[in-house]
Amino acid sequence: MINQITVIGAGVMGRGIAYVAAAGGYRTVLADINEKTLESAQNEINSIFVKGIERNKISKEKAESAQASLSFTTSLEEAVVNADLVIEAVPEKQEIKQSVFETMDKHAPENCYFATNTSTMSPTEIGSYTTKPEMVIAMHFFNPVHKMPLIEIVRGLETSDETVQVINEVSERMGKETVVVNEFPGFVTSRISAMVGNEAFYMLQEGVGTPEEIDKAIKLGLNYPMGPFELGDLVGLDARLNNLKYLHKTLGEKFRPCPLLEKYVKAGRLGRKTGRGVYDYTKETV
Repeated sequence: MINQITVIGAGVMGRGIAYVAAAGGYRTVLADINEKTLESAQNEINSIFVKGIERNKISKEKAESAQASLSFTTSLEEAVVNADLVIEAVPEKQEIKQSVFETMDKHAPENCYFATNTSTMSPTEIGSYTTKPEMVIAMHFFNPVHKMPLIEIVRGLETSDETVQVINEVSERMGKETVVVNEFPGFVTSRISAMVGNEAFYMLQEGVGTPEEIDKAIKLGLNYPMGPFELGDLVGLDARLNNLKYLHKTLGEKFRPCPLLEKYVKAGRLGRKTGRGVYDYTKETV
């Protein structure tokens, strides 16, 4: 039975995951090595609760109970010591994830389940960093976590049926729909999203249209809720580029990153988090 969920990494995704875990009634711990990031996460989570009450998305009593069940720490070891499920949401870099999972494996209870919020990386490989790969799985959340209804559950080679069942139940209690897929680079959603976003950059590079025109065409013509440039700026162009590099390495030429995307990242134009990506958010043009 899952009572405490620990989320490792208080960035955009981690803080969103902590919110839906607490709102789902779980005792929740959010851990990050950076105190300022934790403070920012706490403020944003509180803001989401306030807006949720105002919009009748959550009752005041439930919000207050969820906030009371949520705690923050800079110690990964302390964060996992009483956890029933740990969800990792650190940057998509192999060496970082390996270090985090090895620490989790050392300090978490023996019966604790491990999940990674990776959008492209192998849960089989991540499971190999632990002594219990059968209890390791991928829970791919989407941004913004509190609004997006899906969790893509990805089972690795050793993932047990019991682990899949437990994670499905947790996801449903968080108020999410789920799909369960077998591991393959990029899973389902990241492969499609990365390809669309990359192709949009090629079209921009070729002068097919402006970012506004390309985004509008995709939204109205294909019924996407966001255009590829709007989405790229939201998730971070550096994150999009890292995903494409991994998919290019594992799946071949069709995922070769567009040179224009690489140029934006080199220039520090990473999206909303830096104030400027494809669009300039310092002027609120979008």
